[in-house]
Amino acid sequence: MIPTLAWTPEGVRFIDQTRLPLEESYVLATTFEQVADVIVTMVVRGAPAIGVSAAYGVALGALRSKSKTAEEFEPEFVKVCARLAGTRPTAVNLFWAIDRMKRIFAGLLVGGASIERVRDAFVSEAHTMYGEDIAACKSMGAFGGDLLPAEGGVLTHCNAGALATCGYGTALGVIRSAVEKGKKIRVYADETRPFLQGARLTAWELMEDGIDTTVICDNMAASLMRAGRIQAVVVGADRIAANGDFANKIGTYNVAILAKEHGIPFYVAAPWSTIDTATPTGDAIPIEERNPVEVTHHGGKQLTPNGVGICNPAFDVTPARYVTAIITERGVLRAPYADSLKKLDSSTNPA
Repeated sequence: MIPTLAWTPEGVRFIDQTRLPLEESYVLATTFEQVADVIVTMVVRGAPAIGVSAAYGVALGALRSKSKTAEEFEPEFVKVCARLAGTRPTAVNLFWAIDRMKRIFAGLLVGGASIERVRDAFVSEAHTMYGEDIAACKSMGAFGGDLLPAEGGVLTHCNAGALATCGYGTALGVIRSAVEKGKKIRVYADETRPFLQGARLTAWELMEDGIDTTVICDNMAASLMRAGRIQAVVVGADRIAANGDFANKIGTYNVAILAKEHGIPFYVAAPWSTIDTATPTGDAIPIEERNPVEVTHHGGKQLTPNGVGICNPAFDVTPARYVTAIITERGVLRAPYADSLKKLDSSTNPA
């Protein structure tokens, strides 16, 4: 299991994903401000990993506080949550994790808890989220692995693997599970410009696992599909709306359209915490706009003319009509997603 993040007595230890694949180094965040910075700079990325990281950030806020009681800590708690919530607007797992910590704190506040109880409760809840994430990825893998072909090419975009979660991965967890079942899968990993998560991260972690992997430029997918080299597409998600529209790394929408045109199944793998039933459609999903430098420069070298306009949205929204199935730890959902999401939610969380 790739150690995306780990709790230590000193703080949260993150593998530095900005330095992969050529350098395996780690960053230690000892304060909630440092956790926020790690999320913004994409030392850690991927919606599930961001959510758990934020939970540990809240725990660090309590551990570093000089307050004596929950009541005294409350103004600091509000500040900590606001800072972490402001890091990445698209990944709904971030807000889901912070909301869980808020519910924990509300109970402690009513009970007049000491700061020691607050600290213990926050660390325990963050640990619980960590374990839940790995279990969810394994369950998704089991459901999704059955959907992939017995042999053939599987295209993925960005990195929805162990590095985007606490371990095993969502989309890559589906691929891992298929390989573990004996399926002969060749992975085609889109490079995923401009941050190259596919070329750098997906290729690295699949090669670490000995899974057959080929990196392709983002503009090669259609050609490979036409040539019959891709039999399925599986991607992750940062937010899934109530109707099945979903946000994922920029370029996912392109891949979905191409898959539809070529009659190739297009699967989305994400934990239930990525589903946002409060957002009716993809049109309401906030899209993060990132620093233009990610487009203008690579490896410290400028690629574009001075003064040229730059557009750098981190995500795009794929309409539900392009999605063959959504794979979650609770099961596989089929269209119409507004109905299947509601049905599965009610069957696993009865009123």
